[in-house]
Amino acid sequence: MSVVTWSFPTRIVFGVGSVKQTGAEAKRVGASRALIVTDKGVVKAGLLAPIEASLRESGLTVSVFDDVLPNPVEKNVFDGVAAFNAANADLIVAVGGGSPLDVGKLVRLGIHHHRPLVEYDDATGGDVYITPNVPPMLAIPTTSGTGSEVGRSGVVTLEANHRKTVIFSPHLLANAAILDPEITKGLPPFLTAATGFDALTHCLEAYVSKGDHPMADGIALEGLRLTARYLERATADGADLEARGGMMKAAMMGAVAFQKGLGACHSLAHPLSSEHGMHHGLANALGLPAVVEFNGAAVADRLADVSRIFGGEPSAKGCADALRNLRARIGLPTGLGAASVPRDSLEKLADLAFQDACHTLNPRVCSRDDLLKLYEASF
Repeated sequence: MSVVTWSFPTRIVFGVGSVKQTGAEAKRVGASRALIVTDKGVVKAGLLAPIEASLRESGLTVSVFDDVLPNPVEKNVFDGVAAFNAANADLIVAVGGGSPLDVGKLVRLGIHHHRPLVEYDDATGGDVYITPNVPPMLAIPTTSGTGSEVGRSGVVTLEANHRKTVIFSPHLLANAAILDPEITKGLPPFLTAATGFDALTHCLEAYVSKGDHPMADGIALEGLRLTARYLERATADGADLEARGGMMKAAMMGAVAFQKGLGACHSLAHPLSSEHGMHHGLANALGLPAVVEFNGAAVADRLADVSRIFGGEPSAKGCADALRNLRARIGLPTGLGAASVPRDSLEKLADLAFQDACHTLNPRVCSRDDLLKLYEASF
């Protein structure tokens, strides 16, 4: 697998061994002092070693901030800003899954933007306050799920509203994303499965969401094809670099596609993470089949397209069944109850899901009671 470079619109460096180009990418943006934003799991796994080596070989000084939670809160952002300033850094290198990548974007926002984070909430038009005055950032994913390395948003739970909040701006796009399949080899099967279902959900919800965006639709379909081909392989054999690379592509494509929009599944998933600490990809996996069946009345033809990709009958129910079968084959729980979500929490979760903006682009309009019924159907 050779190293190649794409631009769409992020500069993307892809291939086995591509992390060795981190230093060259840092010099390309004129940096001399890097702050790595990551989490303790990435550090413990030893994944920073080749990245730090590449940066130092290119003459950069390196500091590490690793206090990012699996479901990040705004304190992680503030602490990262403090670490950036203490290191006198001029570059952020975000390394990890979606959480460190999202926090990295919001740390760069916080360097020169000083409003309360809630004022940047995309759902209330906060993007108008985000200017190009942000330090450069490199994004290096260690999972294949969120696609945050090519996304223009960061998601964080805020004190002001106690919910996962999307902060969005093209100015938050990384200067370069470095996708090295080798760096994902050690990802355990559960995380491979959960993050892979996140990529799948991004592609599927983007494809069926409201609006007219043929480029996003095409990218979403190819991302679904890659997921159908490679997710089981990557889960079964972490050393299968072709499958690992295929899932990195699918995750990246999902994040490009969902500029069109997401849907009800993400509105269901976000409170499961903020209230119960559930992995975001798992939350999507548990909710997606029920949402697909709910959406059948609105986008039956598109869901038939998706079902064919995953070997199901060409219908919304066929698609939902194919997704349930895939979920079982890769070892994920069968529902919210099996994932230890208490049934008496569903009313509160439905309230929070209705406040989440993602469902506003769902192809079928969702009421608060619809979202409650979707939680119940996912139990």
